[in-house]
Amino acid sequence: MASTRELWVATGNQGKLNEFKMLLNRLVQTGLNLHAQSELPVFSAPPENGDSFVANARIKARALKSVKSGTWILADDSGLQVEGLNGLPGIHSARYAGPKASDAENVAKLLKMMTLRPMANRKAAFVCVVVAFDPSGTEHVFEGRLEGEIAKAAKGTAGFGYDSIFIPVGETQTLANLGLAFKNRVSHRAKALAGLIPLLESTPSTSP
Repeated sequence: MASTRELWVATGNQGKLNEFKMLLNRLVQTGLNLHAQSELPVFSAPPENGDSFVANARIKARALKSVKSGTWILADDSGLQVEGLNGLPGIHSARYAGPKASDAENVAKLLKMMTLRPMANRKAAFVCVVVAFDPSGTEHVFEGRLEGEIAKAAKGTAGFGYDSIFIPVGETQTLANLGLAFKNRVSHRAKALAGLIPLLESTPSTSP
């Protein structure tokens, strides 16, 4: 039987995994064992063909839960919603410029789309939905949002995804300029995990 003080994260995105490790560092320091799906000898990530953030997060969490039981399972789906593009790229954020697009390619396409139809409205929001299964198999869902606007050009090197073109409300620099410490205080992912952390903290420790 797996230890209930384990948390398995259903993601193949190294940037996300690094953020989870930083956001959950305090729990890791006090005994939470955090694992990535890449540690499994055999695991095929399922197609993310849901019609919403929560649907895609649930698909990933259930797939990992099917091979790991009696422990915490965590998956998230997140993306950028741009008002002037009718909410796009949304659930397609990671593959906006194509199935295997790089972050730079996705950013370039987004900036191009916003110049094809010059728009005054550059408002946007990062959205994250976390779906977690506790050791008993009960599902928990949390959502976080970070409001802001799209910059006219990419700036900064910290973070990943669209961080280089996203300016949070109240700031004048992009997330990539503001740095990881700032992002981890205010991000959509941090806000979503804020609801999960108390549950992880209250889970009693058991031996494998």
